[in-house]
Amino acid sequence: MKKLLICLFLFLAIKIYAQESYFTIYNFTVAPQDVETIYKLTNDYYTAHKPEGVTVSLYENHFNDSGNNFTHSIVFSGSFDAIGNMYSGGNNDTWNLFITKINQHIKDGFSSAMGTSIASYGDTNVKHPVQRYILLHAEDTKAFDDGYKAFNSKTNPAGRLTVMGNITAGVSPDGENRWVINGYTDFKAAIGGDAKLLSGAALEARNKGWDEFRASSGDVRVVRTGLRILLGQW
Repeated sequence: MKKLLICLFLFLAIKIYAQESYFTIYNFTVAPQDVETIYKLTNDYYTAHKPEGVTVSLYENHFNDSGNNFTHSIVFSGSFDAIGNMYSGGNNDTWNLFITKINQHIKDGFSSAMGTSIASYGDTNVKHPVQRYILLHAEDTKAFDDGYKAFNSKTNPAGRLTVMGNITAGVSPDGENRWVINGYTDFKAAIGGDAKLLSGAALEARNKGWDEFRASSGDVRVVRTGLRILLGQW
């Protein structure tokens, strides 16, 4: 598997908190002794050279299955113009030095993808660093999108940020075409999920809405799930 240099050389680079954003994600594996170095190199570079209008996020892939066991992700997100401007910047000595250094501490590349976010619900002014992610294949994407919006616009609990989007390149043989990220303020909330964030009538309304969502969104297959932790954001 090619290292991050090859992936980033394509120069297609989510801040999950923004609607209608474009993103790219690069997944890779780092040996335990090099994790701190990867964070420091990323922090030093993007603190000094943050692309205008683009959010850069570094995640640890904390819970995952054996076919999805990379250790880290770096994500770039922003508006169409911001992402386009970043990627048309070309190479320079500072960038090339950063890539050379970071590749010395990456054990292996894993995968990369790009796409857009379609809808989000929750308080975007609050950090939600613990994030459960779900990759899905929806046979009827319009029905799924409409159902997701209807369900979450009414039942999304306080303390959770949920975002849904698509994948336009980097789709695996499993055929995922939608992703959902549910962000929480801490591990306890992420472990408990909606059932622990709601109670009484609110939980009953959520469960009823969930049944309606499943009935109206068509055939949807879960491809993969996991949990990631935000390590840094610039």
